Amino acid sequence: MNLVESIVAWISEALYSYALIILLVAGGLYFTVATRFAPFRMLKEQFRAVTEKPKDGKGVSSFQALMVSTASRVGTGNIIGVSTALCLGGFGSVFWMWLIALIGSASALVESTLAQIYKKKGADGCYGGPAYYIEATLKSRPLAIVFSIFLIATYGFGFNMLASYNLQSTFSAYAFYDPKVTPWIIGGIVALLVAYCLIGGGKRVIKVSSLLVPVMGVAYILVALLVVILNLSSLPGVFAAIFKGAFDVQAIFGGFGGSCVMYGIKRGLFSNEAGVGSAPNASASAEVDHPVRQGLVQVLSVFIDTILVCSATAFMCMCSGVTPSPEISGAAYIQQSLSQTLGSFGPIFITVSMMFFAFTTLLGNLYYVDRALIYILKKQPSKRFMLVYHIIAALVIFIGAGLSAGLLWDIADVTMGMMALINVPVILLLSRYAIRAIKDYDRQRREGKAPVFYADSIGLPHKVDCWQREKSEETQADQPFL
Repeated sequence: MNLVESIVAWISEALYSYALIILLVAGGLYFTVATRFAPFRMLKEQFRAVTEKPKDGKGVSSFQALMVSTASRVGTGNIIGVSTALCLGGFGSVFWMWLIALIGSASALVESTLAQIYKKKGADGCYGGPAYYIEATLKSRPLAIVFSIFLIATYGFGFNMLASYNLQSTFSAYAFYDPKVTPWIIGGIVALLVAYCLIGGGKRVIKVSSLLVPVMGVAYILVALLVVILNLSSLPGVFAAIFKGAFDVQAIFGGFGGSCVMYGIKRGLFSNEAGVGSAPNASASAEVDHPVRQGLVQVLSVFIDTILVCSATAFMCMCSGVTPSPEISGAAYIQQSLSQTLGSFGPIFITVSMMFFAFTTLLGNLYYVDRALIYILKKQPSKRFMLVYHIIAALVIFIGAGLSAGLLWDIADVTMGMMALINVPVILLLSRYAIRAIKDYDRQRREGKAPVFYADSIGLPHKVDCWQREKSEETQADQPFL
């Protein structure tokens, strides 16, 4: 097992030391400039877009799609991942998490807009994602299948095993915790609960996520604000430590693999998933009048995840006065931090939060796996197939609770990194169509219209299932973008 851990850790460090940093930062900066800083200048539109509902009132709304993607984004990584980054990478890692979110928000806008443009119609609604726009534009189903396999490995295995481990680790603060027994008991309970929910199918996932995510997120941020207010005098020192650590050149280049930059980018990408190609699978399910609306909604999801929830965890820890160290990283650090300010209520609150975060993360992740399986099989899997799949998914959650934290983090980082290595170059190639769609949206808003999209309005050369004009509308066609 030690050999496996070493190999996976080496691959993870190689990915995040070179390829992914260059790709994510360069891609994000290009999208930010090419869209004329759309994630920031269109902030008001993001809130407007999230309230849009399907015309027939039956489809998946923008808000529901936001909650599914946020359920996957906002998870155990926002608590344990941030805590680990602070302990192993230092306070400066928070700055790099913020930066990767701000830069990556434009990537989220582009990939989700493309997912909407190239989505497919099905009997139970719309679906799509990177696999679909890869096949539709590059005519490469093998590459799309490889992406789907990495998605399944990431969300069906890596992330879900890690979420299960992170949840059980929060119970280590209690006297009844037995490291040989408790993880398996908690893993078994969580696996059974998730299996029960999965039996209801995708719609139950959407309903559960829509209910739990807002409540969970608001409660967590309110408690974080309380902790900051109670430790307000320490706030200037915290900000100073963040920026000092972020630009400590000697510490960064003296050991880049364990630096604040490395941990900030790893945990930031793990948390907000911008550019990874996961959220577009949820974005494609929303029924909207213009693809850019859902792209803007996903930008909002990135901001919620990193700027709000990850920052909430970071400030709760940093304001407490508890010194981070590798020996107490993860659940122990965040629980000690809250115990310092809120007494015995602190660890209990983190445990309850982790239960909600983990549960919605597991459901959101498995929704993505469902979409990937449908793409690979070219049809809705049979009931027998889904039963076997649900049993395997539950077993993975059960097993993850008792494995090594380091191995699980590295597996999740590697499989997620491979998704990004495929998705980011593809959306760079296709970005012209997303940019044209954004220009089309901007133009209609300037004209005082409620934006409506048609494929011929941007001169789209590919065949798409949606966005075609009705016969009565053909004479009123807008001039396509050149």
